[in-house]
Amino acid sequence: MNDREVSFNDYVDSYKKEIEKIIRFAGQDVDFYVSLKADLISELAGKYFGDISDLRVLDVGCGIGLVDMYLRNRFRNLYGIDVENKVIKKAGENNPSVSYLMYDGKNIPFEDNFMDITFAVNVIHHVKPEYWQNFINEMARVTRKGGAVMIFEHNPLNPLTLKVVKSCEFDRDAVLLRKGMITRLIENSGLHKADGAYIIFFPFRHRIFRIIERHIGLLPLGAQYFVVGLKPDK
Repeated sequence: MNDREVSFNDYVDSYKKEIEKIIRFAGQDVDFYVSLKADLISELAGKYFGDISDLRVLDVGCGIGLVDMYLRNRFRNLYGIDVENKVIKKAGENNPSVSYLMYDGKNIPFEDNFMDITFAVNVIHHVKPEYWQNFINEMARVTRKGGAVMIFEHNPLNPLTLKVVKSCEFDRDAVLLRKGMITRLIENSGLHKADGAYIIFFPFRHRIFRIIERHIGLLPLGAQYFVVGLKPDK
């Protein structure tokens, strides 16, 4: 990839259109993929915490708030942080009920053990490799004991994913991570890996395809994957 630094401020008004031009071949729009991950975040939250409405949830690298559009009515206490001012402003316009803050990319601006869930959706591949561990460490730090850190990333083993990333102008700085690397980073941060699977095998909306994916999630063929780490109670 070209090593020119990417600024998402340059794509605030065109982000969705740029992605949709690239993924058009798959027959679905951006909202399809975003909603799948939002549904999974909600499902995992229910699995670990039961009633999810009052949880404190942080979206790290929130961008213009696309995932939060699907989560804002599910979590009353939803927060988002990003490193670019225009991006944060746009996220606030898209989701007035969500609390957004700027951050420096290194230190998450919340106190220790504040969040119940901290998640990042397709963010770490934009982080320089030497900062990967700190990125996860900070997510773990602000997550309470017994809370969850959820990481979603592109699967570099999927050829269509590689095609999309290669074609995407704002992925020119991307360094894709395998699922095993994310697992190691999570475990190195002191979290216990609790869940993980490959996702988005089929670009179809019908519920039957999500059911099938649950049974084949160990196969490293999905377009993306997720890993969940739980913070020890003690």
